[in-house]
Amino acid sequence: MKTYTEKDIYFMQEAIKLAKQGEYTARPNPCVGAVLVRDGKIVGQGYHQYYGGEHAELMAIKQAGDLAKGSSCYVTLEPCSHHGKTAPCVDALIAAGVKKVIVAEQDPNPQVNGQGIKKLQDNGITVAKGLLQLQARTFNTAFHHRMQKQRPFVVVKSAMSFDGRTAMKDGSSKWITGSESRVMAHKLRAKADAIITGIDTVLADNPAMTVRSETIISAAHFKQPKRVILDSRLRIPLDAKILQQTGETIIATTSNDLEKIKKAEAKGATVWKMQGEKINLHELLQRLLQIECHHVLVEAGATLSSAFWQEKLVNEWHVFVAPKLMGNAAKPVLNLDVPDLASAHALELVATNMVGDDLHLVFKPETQQENK
Repeated sequence: MKTYTEKDIYFMQEAIKLAKQGEYTARPNPCVGAVLVRDGKIVGQGYHQYYGGEHAELMAIKQAGDLAKGSSCYVTLEPCSHHGKTAPCVDALIAAGVKKVIVAEQDPNPQVNGQGIKKLQDNGITVAKGLLQLQARTFNTAFHHRMQKQRPFVVVKSAMSFDGRTAMKDGSSKWITGSESRVMAHKLRAKADAIITGIDTVLADNPAMTVRSETIISAAHFKQPKRVILDSRLRIPLDAKILQQTGETIIATTSNDLEKIKKAEAKGATVWKMQGEKINLHELLQRLLQIECHHVLVEAGATLSSAFWQEKLVNEWHVFVAPKLMGNAAKPVLNLDVPDLASAHALELVATNMVGDDLHLVFKPETQQENK
């Protein structure tokens, strides 16, 4: 078993800190950080800033210049060995004269998966892997899921009162949770490739469904997530806010109303004509995968959120609980069809913290082994 020194751990921690800087801009690519070390000092560092931009290793090599020769590279993900938007990182490391590469985790992408490590070794470069693997994977959960399961990673976000209510009987819901929770909700949006909502939410709240946290949207290369509206009967008002935002809005519908489709497209929307009487969520996720949406956030009412649970498509559920009681007449967070206690959806609580006065809980579906 490989034994790492305190310095090894320190340098990989620095690479992980760099990787985190790309968590809102690297998507749909994974977050990657790299540092080059020579004579015990960092001589170059970099991270993958945006899709199509320089990879972390190349940025570090450019910064190091001639000092890259004979250095060690600490990188959070196996260097790529194939031509994509950029040239292979392994070729750059070889050409730079790097003598050793320490990899936090192997790339699950079949186009790489061990091939980058092998090419480095074939060219006389020493490779070690596994240092701080779990920490490095923190920012790339959706990427791993997409590669392993061939479907997007689905996060459902809910804001509710302590008695599990999301809106009053008349539909009013602003604001159940505090401002701090709303900022965190925007960060969840910013990490997603697409935000899914239902037409009932659009009709009730007229949301923009954009990231509006200044700390995020001011970042260079940030792009708004795609907005996806499930609207079987194509009831969306043509003056809805969601159709007036920058970036792409997709309307998934089963309607055959060609005139309304053309009007929606004239407003800039992309309309997906889905088969059947109701939208198939599995088909929807596969179509999103085809346009490189690996991480989707569901922000919807009880009906659509419950549909994702019933289809066993949820990977994480983020719940913001406000210290309020809204009563029996208010609308519930979910409308699940659970016939008996044995059929109840078991949850695994994986994180909990206070956000202002609200409680933020993160659950995973304990019984859905295929989603883990």
